[in-house]
Amino acid sequence: MRVLPVAGVMPRRVATLSVHTSPLDQPGTGDAGGMNVYVVEVAKRLAQAGVEVEIFTRTTSSDLPPVVEMAPGVTVRHVTAGPFEGLAKEDLPAQLCAFTTGVLRAEATRDPGHYDLVHSHYWLSGQVGWLAAERWGIPLVHSMHTMAKVKNATLAEGDIPEPAARIIGETQVVDAADRLVANTAEEAEQLVDLYGANPGRVDVVSPGVDLDVFVPGRRSAARVELGIADTDDVILFVGRIQPLKAPDVLLAAVAKLVDGDLARRQRTMVAVVGGPSGSGTAEPELLQKMAVELGISDLVRFIPALPQPELVRWYQAADVTVVPSYSESFGLVAVESQACGTPVVAASVGGLRTAVSAGESGLLVKGHDPHDYAAALHRLITDHDLRRRLGDGAVEHAGRFGWSATAARLLGVYANAMTGSPAAAALRARG
Repeated sequence: MRVLPVAGVMPRRVATLSVHTSPLDQPGTGDAGGMNVYVVEVAKRLAQAGVEVEIFTRTTSSDLPPVVEMAPGVTVRHVTAGPFEGLAKEDLPAQLCAFTTGVLRAEATRDPGHYDLVHSHYWLSGQVGWLAAERWGIPLVHSMHTMAKVKNATLAEGDIPEPAARIIGETQVVDAADRLVANTAEEAEQLVDLYGANPGRVDVVSPGVDLDVFVPGRRSAARVELGIADTDDVILFVGRIQPLKAPDVLLAAVAKLVDGDLARRQRTMVAVVGGPSGSGTAEPELLQKMAVELGISDLVRFIPALPQPELVRWYQAADVTVVPSYSESFGLVAVESQACGTPVVAASVGGLRTAVSAGESGLLVKGHDPHDYAAALHRLITDHDLRRRLGDGAVEHAGRFGWSATAARLLGVYANAMTGSPAAAALRARG
């Protein structure tokens, strides 16, 4: 499961597939999240290394141009597949044929051998990548990002299980891919144990964080800019508002934290940055209603999803960022927060056990009992020495996850795919 790059082998052009969410979308709302950030940042770093990247994604508006230059060497191609708007992710499997046709048509206008490799993200893209790679005679590299079997094993109360069709589709992609990219060693084991992946074709490549954007800053300056009192205890949540991310667990924990303690209540502020997503779109005001029912609506500020430069200010202003998700393949929010010097209280699940160094850069909580999160928050907020030590450790830990390192490791994966796949002989013959 280690990446052992082949010297001197590097693709000229990579076709990146992101069917259900565009790299141009704002992360933190709808279906846009950590995967969007991953696709964008990796593409930019690959382009800087001399690899052209073309990203295929579904058109979601008639106003979108067919082709957008996202960055030097990175092109986004919008493919028409189904209605532009109002199509849920669950309805997209019916549009995969149309999307695949659009991808194949784009390649058909090029000279043979235009792409050297396909990298698909999420199982829907994997289905398209499977056919495209076979048609073009090039390797398929696939990143799951999330897996149905893992999500279904850790569902939030009232959340909707992933359908059997997705599990079948994921299994097919695992079998078809020349290389599988896992975010963590735990995810690699899940691919092998739950989906029967060949361990020799699974590579662990951790996602990254933009260490030039997410940097420590003066907390007081950030708070002045955001209109937050310097004496407040600021608890931050960043992410899509849906049961999987468990923002309700955070609100319940805060209610317990301030219960019966007027002084603490008066200096506690909760910031929730993000928008409704997934099953959370069915009741987009549910979290606000919950805050009212818990009697803490006066403590909570709801902020729409923000671009990175503005999001940095919130991380810098916060005392702690809470990531109570039921499932995370990595946990990009946790690393972003730590890069800004803000420790994390996170669920001890999935990739968060890699993204957070327990006791060094944050605290990990087993389970999703609000009492346990309240206890962790109380400990971190009241122990200033602990918070300072974890903040220092957070910066150090996050420093291990730069996007340039991610892209370099991916190039090793690509090299292995291009030399060791069934398509490699044909690829070499083309020169």
